[in-house]
Amino acid sequence: MNLKSVLMGGIAALALAVGAAEAEGVKVGMITTLSGGGAGLGVDTRDGFLLALKQAGDAGAAVELVIEDDQQKPDIAVQIADKMIQSDNVDVLTGIVWSNLAMAVVPAAVAQNRFYLSTNAAPSALAGAGCHPKYFSVSYQNDNLHEAAGAYASEAGIGKIFIMAPNYPAGQDSLAGFKRFFKGEVVNEVYTQVGQTDYAAEIAQIRASGADAVFFFLPGGMGIAFMKQYAESGVGLPLVGPAFSFSQDILPAVGDAALGVKNTAQWSKDLDNAANKAFVEGFQAEYGRLPSLYAAQAYDTANLLLSAMAKADVADADAFAGALNAAEFDSVRGKFRFGPNRHPIQDIYIREVVKEGDVLTNRIIGVAMTDRGDAYADQCQN
Repeated sequence: MNLKSVLMGGIAALALAVGAAEAEGVKVGMITTLSGGGAGLGVDTRDGFLLALKQAGDAGAAVELVIEDDQQKPDIAVQIADKMIQSDNVDVLTGIVWSNLAMAVVPAAVAQNRFYLSTNAAPSALAGAGCHPKYFSVSYQNDNLHEAAGAYASEAGIGKIFIMAPNYPAGQDSLAGFKRFFKGEVVNEVYTQVGQTDYAAEIAQIRASGADAVFFFLPGGMGIAFMKQYAESGVGLPLVGPAFSFSQDILPAVGDAALGVKNTAQWSKDLDNAANKAFVEGFQAEYGRLPSLYAAQAYDTANLLLSAMAKADVADADAFAGALNAAEFDSVRGKFRFGPNRHPIQDIYIREVVKEGDVLTNRIIGVAMTDRGDAYADQCQN
């Protein structure tokens, strides 16, 4: 065999090896809520992620996605994560909506050398001292949208406010974030049960509180139940909330009671950039409905993953982490970068619930915060 043959044979073997590596791609385990009162959030998470993979063509096909329903139960989420890591041998985990489930899953997952890319839940405990080089929050840090709501409420001249959230990590972070930037008086701070559907007692407290307005964080079915009961109560105090309380997935069920309510978000369907237009149009074409914040965050998460896959092999953990941290993808939010604790630094907007034809949705009316990181980054030493 001559030298040319040896070289050609070596090149062919190398090409086959590279092709095999590309064919293997990255295996992703998505744990999200697909049943019960929080199902709409998980469905949008799943659909946003899948849309990004589909739009990416061959690059998206290199992602093997395993999806399971956590039923919004921490013990189920842990069982699924253990199976995905130990039996399915996933490289990356993602998809958890609820912060109590994230706290049950993420520390053990990263300790087993798996990457976790958060499409939503981002509790303060994982942003500060509990941060980890393999944990990236693509969404926000839990406090962020609530901080922006506090800043907006102050600027709007609200003097006294009643604040309310469910009693779990995201609820606790939400009220802490709101109070961090609200300059007025909090007349009452109430924690409700996760999954609660009867708010008669809380509405009676609001009525008697002497507040000028109400701030509440109640995602999914909790928000739908509260808004319907609040509208029927006739209390009539202005409402302020984060996007989760007025997300696209719940607005049809809430109805006209949500019209005019101001809420805060790092994304909106009317953000004017090419990536967002492609996302919104593609989501409507694929699923026949407008996307929510949850879908937008999952879409960005998938595109972040694809951008890292184009630069590094997931088996080289340090290189892959560096590729993720570079965040070289076109975000639906426009500008996007990670802070030192691998949580976003981003703008947060004020939105208003409006009606476009017969469809309730949100539109941007202002900017609440520019280049906001989070309050815990300086506690992260990893």
